[in-house]
Amino acid sequence: MRANSLAFRLFLSATLLTVVILVIAGFVLSSVYRQAVERAFDGRLGVYLRTLVADVATPEEAAEKFPQSVSEPLFELPLSGWYWQVTRLDSGRPEVRASRSLWDGGLPRLSTSIPTSATGIRQGYVNGPEEQKLRVVERNIELGEEGNFLVAVAGDAAEIEEETRAFDRALQTTFGILALVLLLSTLFQVRFGLAPLKRISAQLAAIRAGRAERLEGKFPVEIASLAGETNALIDANREIVERARTHVGNLAHALKTPISVMMNEASARSEDPLAAKVLEQTDIMRHQVARHLERARLAARVTVVGSVTDVYPVVHALARTMEKTHHDKPLSIRIDVPEQGRFRGERQDLEEMVGNLVDNACKWAQSRVSIEVSYEWTEPVRHMVRIVVDDDGRGLTPSEREQVAQRGRRLDETKPGSGLGLSIVVELAALYGGSLTLGAAPIGGLRAELLLPAT
Repeated sequence: MRANSLAFRLFLSATLLTVVILVIAGFVLSSVYRQAVERAFDGRLGVYLRTLVADVATPEEAAEKFPQSVSEPLFELPLSGWYWQVTRLDSGRPEVRASRSLWDGGLPRLSTSIPTSATGIRQGYVNGPEEQKLRVVERNIELGEEGNFLVAVAGDAAEIEEETRAFDRALQTTFGILALVLLLSTLFQVRFGLAPLKRISAQLAAIRAGRAERLEGKFPVEIASLAGETNALIDANREIVERARTHVGNLAHALKTPISVMMNEASARSEDPLAAKVLEQTDIMRHQVARHLERARLAARVTVVGSVTDVYPVVHALARTMEKTHHDKPLSIRIDVPEQGRFRGERQDLEEMVGNLVDNACKWAQSRVSIEVSYEWTEPVRHMVRIVVDDDGRGLTPSEREQVAQRGRRLDETKPGSGLGLSIVVELAALYGGSLTLGAAPIGGLRAELLLPAT
């Protein structure tokens, strides 16, 4: 998935949320399990503690065999990590009794900051002999005349750590598999959920390329209205273009007749200075009207979405037409056009642009005209068609090339035409995002290179 796509952002946000939730859940579960292990361990130590307290409370019963009831072998194994200790607190010199496992060592007392439970027991961690980490439970008992005693029992905290680590490893494995499953399901949901939007995008590209006219098919309720509004927008665009064409045509017809009448009347009185002035101004009006009507007509035509035209039949038809039109000259029109390839626009626009170029070449050529079409990529995502028209006429100087592209400029008044041909090509090509370049042809005359968008 591309880094800037909606699917990627949704997948990334879902991934981060999943990871955060699983990490928090893992810490919580690990903490809860550790507390449960500590409670079970403390319960085991508590049994030994109560046994010792009972033995301390009945010293008259075989005191020389103290304690009587603690039968755990680990208390006999030196430095086993399991210890008990009874300390008398009220004598001048504390009397200490301890398990053999302490091996002449002593059991550290818990910090006084640790609170005492309702049953008078405190529990916590201390460092014992050999720097062992011990879990300790201790209790103060008062026996009146018999004295005050601190009874403590300790167990190796490594058991708690090992049990917790084993649980953490199992938890990490389980959550890792769960995270993988969740991410795969999220990826599937994102792709499946955004598939209709991807389908709309593909159909819009097809409409723009001319392969379709509307968004077709059924869409989910959430985006069905989007598809409907898009189709309505496309229909409205077509209606606006058609209305614009109609209005332009009506306006052209409405203006042509009055201007023609004024020019005819002024021409009939050419000796009158006023008539000459009217003739001059009406000629300017005619050119201005032709210019703006043509601009409006071209702008309306290129706003139609989804039009494409095969280049091969258009160029061949124009070549045959020009051979018939200029039959009075010994012209040879050579054509090199691939059969595959289409112009992204309307047929009549392509005919007008190429027709003007070929007609101009035939007017000025001595005997040869060449039409060559090729397709190329000018940008990573833009396909273009290049149409090159050469003739073997006299050609043009750089300054003349600039002049002929201007609307209404003609270098030779003996040639037929209004002088609008090349300027129309320039404007129409620009409206399509293309261009017209004039240069020197290899066969001696003028070369016209027309670059237009293709599919």
